[in-house]
Amino acid sequence: MKYPVKALLRFAFAAVFLFNGLPGAWGEEYAVPNSGSPYVNPADLQDGQIVHVPTGVLVDPGQLAEAVSGARVVYVGETHDNIEAHRVQLEIVRRLLAKFPGKVAVGMEMFRRSAQPELDLWRKGELSDARFRKLFGKNWGSGFRLYRPIFEFLKENRIPLLGLKSSRETEDRLREQGLESPFLPEMDVNDPYHKRQAMAIFGGHEPRQGTSNPYHMLVLWEESMAQTVAEFLKNEDYRDWKLVVLAGGYHVQYGFGVPKRAFRRAPHTYSIVLPTIVEIPEELKDREMRTEHVSIPLYESDFIWRVSYKVPPQNRVKLGVMLEELERGLRVLSVSENSNAQRAGIQKDDVLAAMDGREIDTLEEFIDRLQDKSFGDTVRIKALRGGAELEVTVTLQKPENK
Repeated sequence: MKYPVKALLRFAFAAVFLFNGLPGAWGEEYAVPNSGSPYVNPADLQDGQIVHVPTGVLVDPGQLAEAVSGARVVYVGETHDNIEAHRVQLEIVRRLLAKFPGKVAVGMEMFRRSAQPELDLWRKGELSDARFRKLFGKNWGSGFRLYRPIFEFLKENRIPLLGLKSSRETEDRLREQGLESPFLPEMDVNDPYHKRQAMAIFGGHEPRQGTSNPYHMLVLWEESMAQTVAEFLKNEDYRDWKLVVLAGGYHVQYGFGVPKRAFRRAPHTYSIVLPTIVEIPEELKDREMRTEHVSIPLYESDFIWRVSYKVPPQNRVKLGVMLEELERGLRVLSVSENSNAQRAGIQKDDVLAAMDGREIDTLEEFIDRLQDKSFGDTVRIKALRGGAELEVTVTLQKPENK
């Protein structure tokens, strides 16, 4: 099966990377031991332990917050689907806000720069949670529940949320016109260490030339994020604020991604914290992406925070329908035999409009709400059928073959 460049990039940088430790072709003698942690091998840490990478000194979360509080920007990486990485991110935001009340903003890779007007409305309470969730889906796709605790904290404390990633229009310009496009941000495609790391992910080959070069798209993403960071730093309204950047670990690891590109635009103090997975549970091995070892003569980060790898549980509670997301509601495309939906009388082409008195906004949100239920519970679903409105009661039974 062939995938577009965007899909391949998204898959690659969302995966869990374990470099295979084989000697690379880039001068092993110049590499920092333990893939960037000279004094402590992350594999020797316990879950929850934090190490200051340049010294090997262990610190607790409070000491970490104190250590990074002198930085204007704190980059906190993530493996996108890891609940524990997001818990660390929230902990850092929470502690920095306690030290600098009303002076902390958060930038996220998951929103595009073009989403900023709507993000500002959300912060002011002028964009509904339903519209915000749709905005997330439009900008990033699935996975909202992974970030929900972070969003709830930001909203409760009215913390500014910045969209970091490039707009679709800018990405289209790169595809159509390549690096010569006048609509691109300043692009540095010549960092040797960044390129070596990317080549390991792209299969060890020099990224192809032309308008569909995946390496150039990766650089565009990072340059756009860096541009947003620099604009924040130069904004007099945020002169004494802190910015916490939440992005995929690859984009901040070793500093040659977003941090270096932002520093080039606006020199400033920054710290990098990497929630780090060392062991992958057997049941999650399919999410692991092994790549060729690359020797990088740089510290991996300022701090490594070892975490376990936990993903949201698989969907257990199901109606037994295939659904299509509409502007309002979900259209039923098919109904499975002997399913909860069939027993309740739900039919093909019904439009599911509300559940338990609350409107259905997105397919992902509807699935998440079902997962809050238990087998044996009932839900009331308002549906539209041929112009008529009806309400059905669905008893959520466990599938017989499970």
